[in-house]
Amino acid sequence: MWVEQRSWTSRDGWSVEGVRGDKTSLVIYFAAPGVMPAEDILASLRTAYGDAPILGCTTGGEILGSEVIDDSLVVSAIGFDHARVRVTARDLSDTSQSNDIGAALAKDLAGDDLKAIFILSDGTKVNGDSLVAGCLAATAPGVVVTGGLAGDGARFQTTAVGCDDAMRPGRVAAFGLYGESLSVGHGSFGGWDEFGPPRTITRSEGNILYELDGEPALDLYKRYLGEEAQGLPGSALLFPLSIRPAADAEGGEVVRTIVGIDEDAKSMIFAGDVPKGHLARLMRGNFDNLVDGAGRAAEAAAAVSGPGLALLVSCIGRKLLMGQRIAEEVEIVADVMGPKSRLMGFYSYGEISPHGFTGKCELHNQTMTITTISER
Repeated sequence: MWVEQRSWTSRDGWSVEGVRGDKTSLVIYFAAPGVMPAEDILASLRTAYGDAPILGCTTGGEILGSEVIDDSLVVSAIGFDHARVRVTARDLSDTSQSNDIGAALAKDLAGDDLKAIFILSDGTKVNGDSLVAGCLAATAPGVVVTGGLAGDGARFQTTAVGCDDAMRPGRVAAFGLYGESLSVGHGSFGGWDEFGPPRTITRSEGNILYELDGEPALDLYKRYLGEEAQGLPGSALLFPLSIRPAADAEGGEVVRTIVGIDEDAKSMIFAGDVPKGHLARLMRGNFDNLVDGAGRAAEAAAAVSGPGLALLVSCIGRKLLMGQRIAEEVEIVADVMGPKSRLMGFYSYGEISPHGFTGKCELHNQTMTITTISER
């Protein structure tokens, strides 16, 4: 297996690192919104890598090696010795199609020696929970499912995904990895601190939260935020909610980010489902714990897979909170992975990975999620 990486900025143009082999099996790219026309990105990568499958998406920030970059295009080209790759994509116009699209992607990629599926989805038109649920329902046990939702900085307006075509909104794409020579690892941890009492979700519909403990959810949330409430919905990235089942129900805790609010309905819109009857609790960031969480995700992913490519998908909320310290979470991942691993990733609107404790694949927010790919 070989990995060649390249990046492009308006100031420096293209730079290339790594050793390139003969045939390119897969090209993955992450691009800042507007950094280069989508058609030009595809044309540039076609010139460099011929007819290899090409997948990519827009971001809230790019990761290459141990650095966090803005306003760039980052690329990893992979060549496998024995493993195989297949890609597929669908378009969606609204969130109600999310489950069906997840199932369709999984069916397209089904195969006896399928090891892993990596999903890149539009980040504003999808229900990430339903997308993951649909994919898992049509995927054989033991197949690793990871990925992320495309970003648009902190704007939450338009995101785009490409799969052998120019990126466009409303796109969901995935690649499947096949073969006994493959080793795929994964890790996902947060590091946020909970505060305030747990509240019961008493009214919700899918990813829309209306009431907590019988009170309008937005009113309650604003009281906790105080002056920070003036910056909603943007400031909500700094104060996510932890969501977990009631004591007698199955499932693990997940973190949910608010992606919109409805002042008239006093409701909050999340990147994933907020089921009625679950418990919700407000969270805030602790810099040291966030960095430690990234390190724990790297340890979990590295324990399964050897040197190769590590795909990092971290939440835009972490980047906004940590500011200039955001590089620390990538540096600790690089330290854990070691110099023989190549790192690339992006800041997202949602992370897809098996849960760090339950092992069940879910949509996460505010986590660092890592997928490692190597070949024996």
